[in-house]
Amino acid sequence: MRAVLGELEAFVRAAIVEPVPRDHTESDARFRRRQVVALVTLVVGAVVLGWALRIEPGNDLFYLGTVALAAVWLVGALASGRLHLGHTLTRKGVHARPVVQPIVVGLLLLGIFCVGALLVARIPVLRDPVQELLDHARFGSLPVVAVITAVNGIAEELYFRGALYAGVGRRHAVLVTTTVYALVTAASGIPLLVFAAVVLGIVVGLQRRVTGGVLGPIITHLIWSLGMLFLLPPLFAWAS
Repeated sequence: MRAVLGELEAFVRAAIVEPVPRDHTESDARFRRRQVVALVTLVVGAVVLGWALRIEPGNDLFYLGTVALAAVWLVGALASGRLHLGHTLTRKGVHARPVVQPIVVGLLLLGIFCVGALLVARIPVLRDPVQELLDHARFGSLPVVAVITAVNGIAEELYFRGALYAGVGRRHAVLVTTTVYALVTAASGIPLLVFAAVVLGIVVGLQRRVTGGVLGPIITHLIWSLGMLFLLPPLFAWAS
């Protein structure tokens, strides 16, 4: 048992606690430019998100809105300056791209949310707003919605844990980016979606802090968001 706890502690420290050494210092001019681009992107993205999430299920405008949102985050992220994929340390002390750890973290996060979904499904005031959001997949094309969900997840991480995180600076970057991410998500008017944004934002923010890049956050975000898309409807149906 002690060995298992030791392995778990080592994993947590490597995945979300101990930063990998790196130097991403940039000039003051580039830093200020990144901040301006990030701010403009944030304002535009919040407006587009609020519009897209209020489109009635079955309306083809939903696809246009979510694609437009992904384009806003993506263009803003790439225009802000250089983005890094990040590194992690293996048990042998070798630098490698963060892949395995984010997959495990994403699966754990997905499992926790699935358990929570079984409780939410029994509370109409919490379940109904989420169900309305999922109706876009039920009334539309699930494969198309899945692709759009994946593209948006990647674009969000490139912006929030890429451009915005770098534009905030080293101090309190996890707290600031998570708060902003939650406030933007609040445009949806769905309290549980905001709560999910806070939890996800903290986890991927810590991954960004540890790895110094966006690859880990992207992998975790994709596992969580696609898992929720496919698993929430049957979980809600089973628990209701």
